[in-house]
Amino acid sequence: MSVLNTLKKLFRGHARQSRQDAMSTFAKRYESFKELLDCNADLAGILARLDAAQRGELTMEMRIVRKEARRAIVCCEHMAYCLNAISNNRHKRLEETVSALGKRIENELQQHAQGDITELVLGIGEIDAGLTYSVGAKSANLGELSNALDLPVPKGFAITVQAGVLHLLRNSGLFRKMHITLRGVDPEDPESIQAQSAKVRNMITEAPVPPDVAAAIYRAWDTTFGSRHVMAALRSSAIAEDGAQSFAGQYLSVLGVTRDTLLDAFKKVLASLYSTRAIAYRASNGYPLEASGMGMCCLEMVQAKAAGVAFSRHPVDVRSTDVLINGLWGLGEMVVDGSATPDQWLVSRNENTITGEKIAEKRVRLVLKRKGDSCEEEIEDVPLEFQLAPCLTEAQVEAIASMAMKLEHHYQYPQDMEWAVDEDDDIILLQTRPMSMDAPVYDSTPLQRLDTPPIFSGADVAAKGVAAGPVFHVEEGDDMTHFPQGAVMVLRHSSPTAMVCLKKAAAIIAETGSLTGHMASICREFHVPTLLNIPNVFNLLEDGMVVTVDAISGRVFMGEIPELLSIAIRREVPRVDSPAQVLLRRIAAYVLPLHLVDPHSKLFTPENCTSLHDVMRYAHEYSYSSMFLLSDSLSDEKGGATVRLICNVPLDLYMIDVGGGLKEGVRGSARPEDVTSTPMHQVLNGMLDPDVQAKGPRPVNMRGFLSVVGRSMTGSHLEGGQRFGSHSYAIISDCYLNFSSRVGYHYAILDAWCSDALNKNYIRFEFAGGAAGNEQRSRRVRCIGMILTSLGFNVEIVGDRLRARYQKYPKGEMLDRLTQLGRLLIMTRQMDMLMVDENSVSVFANNFLSGNYH
Repeated sequence: MSVLNTLKKLFRGHARQSRQDAMSTFAKRYESFKELLDCNADLAGILARLDAAQRGELTMEMRIVRKEARRAIVCCEHMAYCLNAISNNRHKRLEETVSALGKRIENELQQHAQGDITELVLGIGEIDAGLTYSVGAKSANLGELSNALDLPVPKGFAITVQAGVLHLLRNSGLFRKMHITLRGVDPEDPESIQAQSAKVRNMITEAPVPPDVAAAIYRAWDTTFGSRHVMAALRSSAIAEDGAQSFAGQYLSVLGVTRDTLLDAFKKVLASLYSTRAIAYRASNGYPLEASGMGMCCLEMVQAKAAGVAFSRHPVDVRSTDVLINGLWGLGEMVVDGSATPDQWLVSRNENTITGEKIAEKRVRLVLKRKGDSCEEEIEDVPLEFQLAPCLTEAQVEAIASMAMKLEHHYQYPQDMEWAVDEDDDIILLQTRPMSMDAPVYDSTPLQRLDTPPIFSGADVAAKGVAAGPVFHVEEGDDMTHFPQGAVMVLRHSSPTAMVCLKKAAAIIAETGSLTGHMASICREFHVPTLLNIPNVFNLLEDGMVVTVDAISGRVFMGEIPELLSIAIRREVPRVDSPAQVLLRRIAAYVLPLHLVDPHSKLFTPENCTSLHDVMRYAHEYSYSSMFLLSDSLSDEKGGATVRLICNVPLDLYMIDVGGGLKEGVRGSARPEDVTSTPMHQVLNGMLDPDVQAKGPRPVNMRGFLSVVGRSMTGSHLEGGQRFGSHSYAIISDCYLNFSSRVGYHYAILDAWCSDALNKNYIRFEFAGGAAGNEQRSRRVRCIGMILTSLGFNVEIVGDRLRARYQKYPKGEMLDRLTQLGRLLIMTRQMDMLMVDENSVSVFANNFLSGNYH
């Protein structure tokens, strides 16, 4: 059976389809292909965010982790479905693999949901960080400070999440009414949010506290505070708070709480789950509006002489090894919200001594004032003698710094700690949370004062850092085992195959690539400074040349630049023990690693996809292979669905428009100016180039022809010198081209996607056949390969068959290659007859690349 008939059977089955049915089938496959590419782009972004969150470069709250993980599963499910829709279900095992991975991930997500503690209250002495899902992060952290680290915290107790849940469920119909009301929220309408928020909060505060909940809360108060007349603060401790990303400021804290007002305060704090700000925050970030995970901590109020915050690492200066402490007289809220300029100290982490001090003028302070049975916050003037005096003694500064470092060591992550000094000059810790690590900020001072100009600038930074080393070029398919330790790897194009020697590379530079691509993700994981999208860098840098890679501001310098290398501190970011990070670590193995690197390997199968990243790579790779075969589903059909191209090219070419490829109303025949398909238009520009047309060799017969992109054809050779049909077909849309040419004894396919979306762009090309002898056919295909390699294609030649690929390049680069392919399609029709000796291979290739087409 011929190759052509084999392909037809594969795509159309045994029964002959009507023209209308064939077009309908193809249109559906084309739509599936577009959907697969969209899912691939979405999934790349999801994986990049999860990877950054796991490494501490992006903060991510627990529910966002769950949301992103589930979105990743859905993307993979749809990619597998689309791949099978394109390929007539040739990859059904992939769907089974995705299902199994999805179940494993979902099992982890479910296990790390709300805790199963049934107690309604717990003393601070009974709590540690493992109870986050039962008491909320704020209470869990305070318990950890007190019990695991023996650090001073206020007296108090925790009200568990279970107490709030019972309040909502024990009051008949309350939760149902809340749910119905929240369904009426329009996230885009602030008035709607405000109105529904008020209704829900009123429902909660008007409902009576269940007797067993009330009894447990009163019992905890009496046990903790005894008969003393205590003023307490009842603070929200929601499950989402004080993790790597907080709902800070969204929920309520009630000050001046007494035993008599305790239950009313409980209902107010619980109701703040549905405050206007909290609902708007959930709506804009994809959280369920009916969340009910609110714990609380009831703490004796501290009459603070001074208060503030301490960062165990400098939040701005990445080179600093100091603890940063800010403080003011009175309560610390004015430090937290930035409404006043605080005193500032820098304390050496190594020696715990003060290395810097800035004392601010502090004219006012925030204090607590008792008013009957309650108290309120008030702003008052600071006595004149204290306005320019430091609010902490040196001993207190050093003690606070020591506490901050102790917390970082315990949590294995930089900490943001709130502290207060009480009336007895004792330091009390109010809370701790992971420092925000969204975007490490590098001190740019040495970067601005360099006298040496960069040899390249404006690159995209895929992985931050600075490094220097000798240049070592790596071509696609090179043996990576000989890559030298400490060299700077230079690539034409980013490729995940680079991971073989990432641990050896000082840095990586690529002419082009995607920041959300596989290689970029791997480089961030391995902390290898990486720059992408530097035009022509592969040709301009020479092997052995020493360069400094500045992957902070996107520059490359000749030689070693000490000023830059001085900031090349590879400080490992410790992993936070927040609930979100714990969950990320548990699901990461099923989501992030990329094991399927080589599509030619026998291990490149659905059964070996052990992560969603593997599934993404497999589906993306085989989607191109499947699209390569599509043109033959309609290759021998004519009729109303095809439009014949009328122009001065030696082809009997029929076009099939599946959307946006031709001007409106074109029927039957079309001229080049009627073509609106971007890739087809560029190919025609090359074919109709006057330099090619005016001097091009006139065909003796319709033998040689070229084509592009596509991954594989069935079989390795055309048996028995089989002759193909005389028609050529182009399936086109606004961004897509599948150009199948069967002319004489030649077969060629050009398959391309060209758009503004770099991650979707590709060109694939295959050429085979010819009536000349084996030696001449071999020379011709090597000549074509030499030309395409010079144009940046990844080329594979087996016998007289050539396959080439060019993908994930900017649109401008794609347009240029498509035009060159159009020229090459014309010039190769009789090339086999010109390949009279080995010298003619390089002569013809060099002439073509220099614009001499004859």
